[in-house]
Amino acid sequence: MCLSRKGRGNNRKAELMLKQRIITAIVLLIGLLAALFYLPPLYWAGLMALVAAVAAWEWGGLAGLQQRGRLVFGGAMLLVCCVWSIRISPTNDVLTLFGVSQYLNLVRLYELPSWFFWGRWELYLSAAFWCLVAPFWLWRRWRLNLATWWGKSILLVLGGTLILATWSAFIHLHWRPQILLFVLGIAWVSDISAYFTGRKFGGKKLAPEISPGKTWAGVWGALAGVVIYGIALWAITSHGPSKLWSLMHEGDAGHILLVISLVFVSIALFSSFFAALGIMGDLFESLLKRQAGIKDSSNILPGHGGVLDRIDSLMAILPCYAATLHLSHMAKVYYYAVQHNIPL
Repeated sequence: MCLSRKGRGNNRKAELMLKQRIITAIVLLIGLLAALFYLPPLYWAGLMALVAAVAAWEWGGLAGLQQRGRLVFGGAMLLVCCVWSIRISPTNDVLTLFGVSQYLNLVRLYELPSWFFWGRWELYLSAAFWCLVAPFWLWRRWRLNLATWWGKSILLVLGGTLILATWSAFIHLHWRPQILLFVLGIAWVSDISAYFTGRKFGGKKLAPEISPGKTWAGVWGALAGVVIYGIALWAITSHGPSKLWSLMHEGDAGHILLVISLVFVSIALFSSFFAALGIMGDLFESLLKRQAGIKDSSNILPGHGGVLDRIDSLMAILPCYAATLHLSHMAKVYYYAVQHNIPL
């Protein structure tokens, strides 16, 4: 009898937690979409700077700072984002808005230094960390000695760089809200798919020493979910099925099969790569929380914990995507400049 009552109590608690998560997620989603599509760039940068400041305040807790130190770290992040906003302007993303030739005309017209456009070091540093360092950090379960000044300093510098890069990615991708929404969708679909498939199938734990609740079933569910999401979005936004249908009437069967295979494989690899980055970001924050001896980064979001608990996967996905996009844009600029003998 006692066991059954305890079981019912746990079920009610889980249902209440799920309800809180859903309500909070809906409120946050509505607010985010409204801000994304209706806020001017400067106001969007200010809003994201506030989010970055709260995330930095929470990161200070992971680094073992006391309340005053956490407030100072959060305030410093807010200040840095405000100063960094000087680099954010419509001219900074003229390549995205108008194309390569107008971009280079602007460089010549205003005699802007090349670093003004090329400088996105925070994105590349973050991308390098997530692709090269974080996998080994998680594999070896590295632990910084937060009782020493150097341990705290390393974690604070790392956190400041990752949060700044995430803020920077939010700002730079805001010039194309549809692209930013697509990337956010990868994280959301991955998170939702992993949550429900993990609950449904359970099975072998992914990293029990870091996050006991995560399973390999959740990982495969997340990967399947983002691949379906990517294919569905491609079909809707690029009129993919109609193009394939026209190919069926114009080309031979072998060519059609090759095109379909390349499209689907590309979408699957792209979606899976960024979903894997998101899972890594989630695990990395979980490792830091476990080492700090806390369950959530804070409790400001009912049912979700803190801001870091909501953007942990985005901290890995967004800077890597923004860095990739920026690198492709710069490659276009460099190729155009070389073809037309334009100095950079």
